[in-house]
Amino acid sequence: MDPYLKIENLAVEVGTGRTAHRVLDGVSLSVRAGQTLAVVGESGCGKSMTALATMGLLPDRFRIAGGSIRLGDEELTKARPARMRQLRGNAISMIFQEPMTSLNPLMTVERQIAEVVELHQRKSGPEAREIALEMLRAVQIPSPAERLEAYPHELSGGMRQRVMIAIALACRPKVIIADEPTTALDVTVQAQIFKLLRELQMQTGTAILLITHDLGSVAEMADEVAVLYAGKCVETGPVRAIMDAPSHPYTRGLMSCTPRLRLGRAARHSEAVSLGEIPGMVPPLGRFPKACRFAPRCALADSRCTTEAPPLAATGPDHGALCWHAKAEVFA
Repeated sequence: MDPYLKIENLAVEVGTGRTAHRVLDGVSLSVRAGQTLAVVGESGCGKSMTALATMGLLPDRFRIAGGSIRLGDEELTKARPARMRQLRGNAISMIFQEPMTSLNPLMTVERQIAEVVELHQRKSGPEAREIALEMLRAVQIPSPAERLEAYPHELSGGMRQRVMIAIALACRPKVIIADEPTTALDVTVQAQIFKLLRELQMQTGTAILLITHDLGSVAEMADEVAVLYAGKCVETGPVRAIMDAPSHPYTRGLMSCTPRLRLGRAARHSEAVSLGEIPGMVPPLGRFPKACRFAPRCALADSRCTTEAPPLAATGPDHGALCWHAKAEVFA
């Protein structure tokens, strides 16, 4: 099955001329219908910028400098703004990080869902209201008819996030980009939101691009994983391959920072595994190393890592890492 969303060698720059800096450099991702691709990495690695470029929502002074973004048979990097407005919310939707700032505080829940349907599907007011009610039922909001009349500040954080999902799904898009969809929610509500997304995906066949720094949610939600660091995609592969045997030192570093339990022989006892850390910080824009961008923080770095850009090394079926020292190492 061909990917429904395919990003190849995407480059995004900010500024012009001598002041131009490359924010994303050669990012390649793809996600098929009914599958979830998780994009992971620390803050400042380019995850949200990849999403905004895909949606045609780059901030001022940012521009796509190269590469391809294909949605089905359509090339989005060449699409006019009017065409992107037709596609957003209809063929491709986005669930933003913070529903309290993403929802309009002056509009009811009904109005915010119905507006999308009226714009993209040319539905009348009563028809749009019925669809809004149907979507609130789909995202399992109790007393949906009453909630239609509510304003965002009258809802809990979990309810607001469900409304955001309802808006994203209202026109039944082929692709949903979920940018940290459970930020600021407690763990119980996080689990409910991820369960809801999985159920809706099974019903609709929607492809999901999940942006997160939480490797626990990756293990729960994803089929494939792409690891971003300093604007480059440093490792991609099936979720089990990356979780069990990460190939890139950065991915192994992220895994070491994730709380885990080691079970005893009879699974009656468990032992907490010490948390690791990745020394240093993601380099600021304009100060990315010339060769391997992770080299200043990497314990395996040698002279070649600081002078030559690493190749993409295949470490397993559909699994590769951008590293001179890439290897399929079982992570315990």
